[in-house]
Amino acid sequence: MERKPAGFADQSQKRVSRKPMESEGGEQPSKRPGKKQSEWGKQLAEKQKVKGMYGVREKQFRRFFSIAIQTREGATGENLLSLLERRIDNTIYRLKMATTRTQARQVIVHGHVKVNGIKVSSPSYLVSVNDVITLADNVANKKVFLEQVIDKRLKMAIKVPEWLELDKTERKGRVLRNPARADIQVPIEEHLIVELYSK
Repeated sequence: MERKPAGFADQSQKRVSRKPMESEGGEQPSKRPGKKQSEWGKQLAEKQKVKGMYGVREKQFRRFFSIAIQTREGATGENLLSLLERRIDNTIYRLKMATTRTQARQVIVHGHVKVNGIKVSSPSYLVSVNDVITLADNVANKKVFLEQVIDKRLKMAIKVPEWLELDKTERKGRVLRNPARADIQVPIEEHLIVELYSK
Protein backbone atom coordinates (compact mmCIF):
# COMPACT_ATOMS: atom_id res chain seq x y z
CA MET A 1 0.00 0.00 0.00
CA GLU A 2 1.34 3.41 -0.93
CA ARG A 3 2.23 5.51 2.09
CA LYS A 4 1.10 9.12 2.14
CA PRO A 5 3.64 11.77 3.12
CA ALA A 6 3.35 13.31 6.59
CA GLY A 7 0.85 16.15 6.76
CA PHE A 8 -1.00 14.86 3.68
CA ALA A 9 -4.76 15.35 4.09
CA ASP A 10 -7.13 13.00 2.34
CA GLN A 11 -9.50 15.13 0.26
CA SER A 12 -12.41 12.85 1.18
CA GLN A 13 -11.93 13.70 4.86
CA LYS A 14 -12.12 17.43 4.36
CA ARG A 15 -15.31 19.09 5.54
CA VAL A 16 -17.29 20.17 2.51
CA SER A 17 -19.94 22.22 4.29
CA ARG A 18 -18.98 25.70 5.41
CA LYS A 19 -22.07 26.06 7.59
CA PRO A 20 -21.12 26.97 11.18
CA MET A 21 -21.47 24.07 13.59
CA GLU A 22 -23.11 24.43 16.94
CA SER A 23 -21.14 23.36 19.97
CA GLU A 24 -21.96 23.65 23.66
CA GLY A 25 -21.29 27.37 23.39
CA GLY A 26 -23.59 27.71 20.38
CA GLU A 27 -23.01 28.66 16.77
CA GLN A 28 -20.29 31.10 15.85
CA PRO A 29 -20.84 33.58 13.03
CA SER A 30 -17.98 33.79 10.54
CA LYS A 31 -15.84 36.87 10.96
CA ARG A 32 -13.62 37.30 7.96
CA PRO A 33 -11.42 40.37 7.80
CA GLY A 34 -12.93 43.06 5.60
CA LYS A 35 -16.22 41.21 5.20
CA LYS A 36 -19.37 42.95 6.39
CA GLN A 37 -21.28 40.94 8.96
CA SER A 38 -24.56 39.56 7.65
CA GLU A 39 -27.91 40.17 9.32
CA TRP A 40 -27.89 36.55 10.47
CA GLY A 41 -24.41 37.09 11.89
CA LYS A 42 -25.58 40.12 13.86
CA GLN A 43 -28.55 38.21 15.23
CA LEU A 44 -26.40 35.24 16.21
CA ALA A 45 -23.75 37.45 17.82
CA GLU A 46 -26.42 39.18 19.93
CA LYS A 47 -27.82 35.85 21.09
CA GLN A 48 -24.34 34.61 21.98
CA LYS A 49 -23.66 37.82 23.92
CA VAL A 50 -26.79 37.44 26.04
CA LYS A 51 -26.20 33.71 26.56
CA GLY A 52 -22.66 34.42 27.70
CA MET A 53 -23.75 37.27 29.95
CA TYR A 54 -26.25 35.12 31.86
CA GLY A 55 -24.27 31.89 31.56
CA VAL A 56 -27.13 30.01 29.93
CA ARG A 57 -26.78 27.07 27.56
CA GLU A 58 -28.67 26.80 24.29
CA LYS A 59 -31.32 24.38 25.57
CA GLN A 60 -32.15 26.59 28.56
CA PHE A 61 -32.10 29.71 26.40
CA ARG A 62 -34.61 28.19 23.97
CA ARG A 63 -36.83 27.17 26.88
CA PHE A 64 -36.89 30.73 28.21
CA PHE A 65 -37.61 32.01 24.71
CA SER A 66 -40.59 29.64 24.44
CA ILE A 67 -41.93 30.93 27.76
CA ALA A 68 -41.41 34.53 26.59
CA ILE A 69 -43.47 33.87 23.45
CA GLN A 70 -46.32 32.40 25.51
CA THR A 71 -46.41 35.40 27.85
CA ARG A 72 -49.42 37.46 26.82
CA GLU A 73 -48.25 40.84 28.06
CA GLY A 74 -45.22 42.72 26.76
CA ALA A 75 -42.86 42.22 23.85
CA THR A 76 -41.21 38.81 23.43
CA GLY A 77 -37.66 40.19 23.62
CA GLU A 78 -38.36 42.13 26.81
CA ASN A 79 -40.10 39.12 28.35
CA LEU A 80 -37.05 37.00 27.56
CA LEU A 81 -34.70 39.42 29.32
CA SER A 82 -37.05 39.65 32.30
CA LEU A 83 -37.04 35.86 32.66
CA LEU A 84 -33.24 35.74 32.50
CA GLU A 85 -33.04 38.45 35.15
CA ARG A 86 -35.35 36.46 37.42
CA ARG A 87 -33.05 33.44 37.48
CA ILE A 88 -31.90 32.90 41.06
CA ASP A 89 -28.20 32.97 40.06
CA ASN A 90 -28.66 36.38 38.47
CA THR A 91 -30.76 37.56 41.43
CA ILE A 92 -28.02 36.59 43.88
CA TYR A 93 -25.50 38.45 41.72
CA ARG A 94 -27.75 41.53 41.50
CA LEU A 95 -28.19 41.48 45.29
CA LYS A 96 -24.38 41.70 45.62
CA MET A 97 -24.18 38.31 47.35
CA ALA A 98 -21.69 37.03 44.75
CA THR A 99 -18.95 38.69 42.72
CA THR A 100 -20.00 37.00 39.46
CA ARG A 101 -22.94 34.99 38.15
CA THR A 102 -20.61 31.98 37.96
CA GLN A 103 -19.84 32.29 41.64
CA ALA A 104 -23.56 32.75 42.35
CA ARG A 105 -24.26 29.44 40.58
CA GLN A 106 -21.64 27.68 42.72
CA VAL A 107 -23.14 29.11 45.90
CA ILE A 108 -26.61 27.91 44.85
CA VAL A 109 -25.51 24.42 43.74
CA HIS A 110 -23.75 23.92 47.08
CA GLY A 111 -27.01 24.60 48.90
CA HIS A 112 -26.11 27.97 50.39
CA VAL A 113 -29.24 29.85 49.24
CA LYS A 114 -32.85 29.84 50.43
CA VAL A 115 -35.97 31.29 48.84
CA ASN A 116 -38.77 31.83 51.35
CA GLY A 117 -36.93 29.62 53.82
CA ILE A 118 -36.54 26.68 51.41
CA LYS A 119 -33.17 25.67 49.95
CA VAL A 120 -32.85 26.12 46.21
CA SER A 121 -30.18 24.16 44.36
CA SER A 122 -31.04 24.98 40.73
CA PRO A 123 -29.45 28.17 39.29
CA SER A 124 -32.30 28.44 36.77
CA TYR A 125 -34.98 28.71 39.47
CA LEU A 126 -37.17 31.77 38.76
CA VAL A 127 -37.92 34.15 41.61
CA SER A 128 -41.34 35.78 41.92
CA VAL A 129 -42.72 38.98 43.42
CA ASN A 130 -42.42 39.07 47.25
CA ASP A 131 -39.93 36.18 47.35
CA VAL A 132 -37.36 36.56 50.13
CA ILE A 133 -33.82 35.42 49.29
CA THR A 134 -31.48 34.55 52.16
CA LEU A 135 -28.28 32.62 52.77
CA ALA A 136 -28.64 29.15 54.28
CA ASP A 137 -27.87 28.63 57.96
CA ASN A 138 -24.69 26.65 57.22
CA VAL A 139 -23.15 29.75 55.59
CA ALA A 140 -22.99 31.44 59.01
CA ASN A 141 -20.13 29.10 59.94
CA LYS A 142 -18.15 30.05 56.83
CA LYS A 143 -16.71 33.29 58.22
CA VAL A 144 -13.98 33.67 55.60
CA PHE A 145 -16.55 33.33 52.80
CA LEU A 146 -18.89 35.81 54.48
CA GLU A 147 -16.16 38.39 55.10
CA GLN A 148 -14.16 38.04 51.87
CA VAL A 149 -17.04 37.53 49.43
CA ILE A 150 -20.46 38.50 50.76
CA ASP A 151 -19.72 41.40 53.13
CA LYS A 152 -16.92 42.79 50.97
CA ARG A 153 -19.23 43.05 47.96
CA LEU A 154 -22.20 44.29 50.01
CA LYS A 155 -20.09 47.29 51.07
CA MET A 156 -19.26 48.20 47.47
CA ALA A 157 -21.04 51.16 45.90
CA ILE A 158 -22.81 48.97 43.37
CA LYS A 159 -26.43 49.88 42.85
CA VAL A 160 -29.00 47.14 43.38
CA PRO A 161 -31.68 47.28 40.64
CA GLU A 162 -35.00 48.80 41.63
CA TRP A 163 -36.91 45.54 41.27
CA LEU A 164 -34.98 44.20 44.27
CA GLU A 165 -34.67 45.29 47.89
CA LEU A 166 -31.47 44.54 49.82
CA ASP A 167 -31.05 44.29 53.59
CA LYS A 168 -27.28 44.43 54.10
CA THR A 169 -27.45 43.82 57.85
CA GLU A 170 -29.51 40.64 57.52
CA ARG A 171 -27.81 39.67 54.25
CA LYS A 172 -31.12 39.10 52.51
CA GLY A 173 -33.11 40.44 49.59
CA ARG A 174 -36.70 40.67 48.46
CA VAL A 175 -38.29 40.77 45.02
CA LEU A 176 -40.39 43.95 44.83
CA ARG A 177 -41.62 43.46 41.26
CA ASN A 178 -40.73 41.70 38.03
CA PRO A 179 -37.68 43.23 36.31
CA ALA A 180 -38.50 45.68 33.50
CA ARG A 181 -36.46 46.45 30.37
CA ALA A 182 -35.24 49.69 31.94
CA ASP A 183 -33.61 47.72 34.78
CA ILE A 184 -31.08 46.19 32.39
CA GLN A 185 -28.38 48.75 31.70
CA VAL A 186 -26.24 46.58 29.41
CA PRO A 187 -26.80 47.48 25.72
CA ILE A 188 -28.78 44.59 24.26
CA GLU A 189 -30.70 44.51 20.98
CA GLU A 190 -33.18 41.82 21.97
CA HIS A 191 -35.17 42.27 18.74
CA LEU A 192 -32.28 40.62 16.88
CA ILE A 193 -32.66 37.49 19.04
CA VAL A 194 -36.41 37.41 18.37
CA GLU A 195 -35.75 37.71 14.63
CA LEU A 196 -33.19 34.88 14.78
CA TYR A 197 -35.58 32.45 16.47
CA SER A 198 -38.53 33.53 14.37
CA LYS A 199 -36.96 32.24 11.13
